[in-house]
Amino acid sequence: MGLTKRYGIFLVLLHLAGDTCIMASNSKPNFVLMLADDLGIGDIGCYGNDTMRTPNIDKLAIEGIKLTQHIATAPVCTPSRAAFVTGRYPLRSGMDSCGGARVVKWLGETGGLPPNETTFASILQKEGYSTGIIGKWHLGLNCETLNDHCHHPLNHGFDYFYGMPFTLVNECRPGRLLEIDVPFRAQLRLLTQLMAITVMTLVIVRYSNMFHITWSLIFYTALFSILFFMTWYLKYGFLQYWSCIIMRNHEIIEQPMNVERSASLILREAQQFIDRNKDAPFLLFVSFLHVHTPMVPTKAFTGKSKHGPYGDFVEEMDFMVGSIVNAIDNAGLKNNTMIYFASDHGGHLEVKDGNNQTGGWNGIYRGGKAMAGWEGGIRVPGIFRWPGVIPSSVNIDEPTSLMDIYPTVVYLSGGKLPNDRIIDGKNLMPLLTRQSPHSEHEFLFHYCGTKLHAVRWHQKASGALWKAHYMTPVFSPEGAGACYDTVICACEGDGVTHHDPPLLFELSADPSESHPLDSHVDPQYKTVLDRIKMAVVEHQKTITAVPMQFSFLNNLWRPWLQPCCGTFPFCWCDKEDGNVTEILQ
Repeated sequence: MGLTKRYGIFLVLLHLAGDTCIMASNSKPNFVLMLADDLGIGDIGCYGNDTMRTPNIDKLAIEGIKLTQHIATAPVCTPSRAAFVTGRYPLRSGMDSCGGARVVKWLGETGGLPPNETTFASILQKEGYSTGIIGKWHLGLNCETLNDHCHHPLNHGFDYFYGMPFTLVNECRPGRLLEIDVPFRAQLRLLTQLMAITVMTLVIVRYSNMFHITWSLIFYTALFSILFFMTWYLKYGFLQYWSCIIMRNHEIIEQPMNVERSASLILREAQQFIDRNKDAPFLLFVSFLHVHTPMVPTKAFTGKSKHGPYGDFVEEMDFMVGSIVNAIDNAGLKNNTMIYFASDHGGHLEVKDGNNQTGGWNGIYRGGKAMAGWEGGIRVPGIFRWPGVIPSSVNIDEPTSLMDIYPTVVYLSGGKLPNDRIIDGKNLMPLLTRQSPHSEHEFLFHYCGTKLHAVRWHQKASGALWKAHYMTPVFSPEGAGACYDTVICACEGDGVTHHDPPLLFELSADPSESHPLDSHVDPQYKTVLDRIKMAVVEHQKTITAVPMQFSFLNNLWRPWLQPCCGTFPFCWCDKEDGNVTEILQ
């Protein structure tokens, strides 16, 4: 279908709740996609929070459409973001795993978004769009050499990048508790101790003449142990300098980054990108560092909320959202720009300061970040604004996915979806323009790593929404609703409970997943489970084996791949020095 015909749907007056929408412009629309990090759906006013001030996000919902069943494809950052930019379950691109890392853990690793994946930015770039990403990437950097940039945003369809190639972690702010890979550090200490014992044993055997052991073997074993220890000691000792960096395109701008001013810089860059590209179609992906730890709001927002640093950080992000929307409106682009706001997954319940939880709130929904099955980890805000094209003050209570942004923006840009791969997302325009009453999603599959934890079925004939849980994370303490004894809940092994028969909830009647159906009594249980099982079988036929990006070897830190502004290992630079003004007031 040609672009003119596609826009025919916008030339129809849309009547909804007494409001008549204006005809849309025939020029190609702009896109501003805003994605928060670790934001709970219960943290926003328009989703029920009456103690957190989010007037700008709430205004977007009033002026547009609020999705009440918007679902993240994965409950942690990297796989969720991979699905967002590719429109595909992360398992299809090897961007998830179990038994080890589920996210990009170092900048000096080889794992990341494969070069053969086609992002929405790549397609829009070919359609004449200026494409930019500002903020967090967290989808990898290099493959084999320091500057091959095979996973870099500029190698995935973006013309411009400013922000963190990694993600915020506690180590980015000196003096905070260590966050990265706490279990691995314990394994590292054990491995170092075993190496020391091995060297001592070889020395004892050499002197006892039990076996023929050469001094050269002992020397090289000891040398390897010392180098191994020093390499990882340096890695953790210099973590702030090596992981917490800001880049502009391929150039390192700050190393280490100044967390306190990062919000101002990101907002400045977003506003400048809009101003530079206002005369031609553009796609701007604003990937907020908010509200991941460490929560470091600027002075203008510190201590202003009712919920400590987390609340301050949320309210600061809301201000940034409002400033970006104002930049669009002031540039005269309001009626020709689709604005979208969401979060990559649910709030992180395990984030604590002493005995107090300091992470997000997921409202009535059970669970949180890293819990693939429970709603709290995957049900996220989803808000669209596009005056004259979609109605205002409308709630849509149909299952939708972060993956749906991909086919939606490709459709609106006049581009074509790749025909050599499965695209799991669905074009949202029929739903958003009220041309269709139902989402195109009948089933959504909820993975934790490579394990299928749960399946959602939208039974359109009856309007019921079902979800079956095959396994769920073990909460600690029992009944707490979170895995407090670990930073991230497990996907398999002793960290999960297998359910046979599966737990089955009718989400439309029980959104908090409090009352599973009785498999022996409820007459609908078998009928629903049989239909879900059939869908799982058909879905699994579409999954093909691909290289896993976060295998043990891919996720090992490689010093020669470590970005460095200066002389390794003493990496330091600040090319923003003297050019920063405080714009968050």
